[in-house]
Amino acid sequence: MTSSNEKQLQETFVWSRSTFHSEYNRYLAQYKVESCLENIRGDTLLDLACGDGMMSEMFARKVSRVVGVDANGSHLAEARKRLPRAEFHESLVEELILDEKFDTVTMLDLLEHVVDPIALIQKAASFLNDDGILIIHVPNAYAINRRLAVLMGTLEHCEELSPFDLQIAGHRRSYSMKTLCSDIEKAGLRIANTGGIFYKMLSTAQMDWFLKNGLWEEGGFGWGRVGGEQKDWKAEFCRASYELGKQHPEDCNIIYVCVTR
Repeated sequence: MTSSNEKQLQETFVWSRSTFHSEYNRYLAQYKVESCLENIRGDTLLDLACGDGMMSEMFARKVSRVVGVDANGSHLAEARKRLPRAEFHESLVEELILDEKFDTVTMLDLLEHVVDPIALIQKAASFLNDDGILIIHVPNAYAINRRLAVLMGTLEHCEELSPFDLQIAGHRRSYSMKTLCSDIEKAGLRIANTGGIFYKMLSTAQMDWFLKNGLWEEGGFGWGRVGGEQKDWKAEFCRASYELGKQHPEDCNIIYVCVTR
């Protein structure tokens, strides 16, 4: 496939964090960024691929310079609306040319989409300063909800790609921590640390419905301590799912690897 055909293909995938399962993806994005902020270095960040800019905007509140890159022009238009003063590039990462090096490069939910993941990891690392860090996130094929789906019979095996994965999100592969680390090693890079983000027990669509419609008020005996202090229990549930995920990365929605040259 030529690069122009690949870019056209990427533009056919309509998934974005703000249009599909928006409530769950808003919370997940928040904790993906929080996890990155626990590992970033320095004050410049390259966001590959930035999509509609939801997470780029969150990064921009914490670091002085954020540069975003995406191959999908319509998604990039949304990113520019979010951050009109930021620098964005419409390009496949494989073809990206920048003179600048960065303290942190993030590659969040990209590796599962590309033709050659090893080459892409090497390309992303080429934009790092000597002491910089590359943070890679991918969906976890062995998340709790997917293991449940296999037992239920809605997936044949954990690494199976669903029609949504293939047709809406544009995934080409699924990852476990083992296969993710294997690709990093094949790229000739060093793994600084690994982890998981968000303990997820339901499908994405179910999580989104639950967050939008669940019984979050103590008076409905949905959540919270009866007669106790009132809190935003939806937010507390998401925070707790993030904290529990740190203890059980193998069960999380997202797995990550921090990489150095």
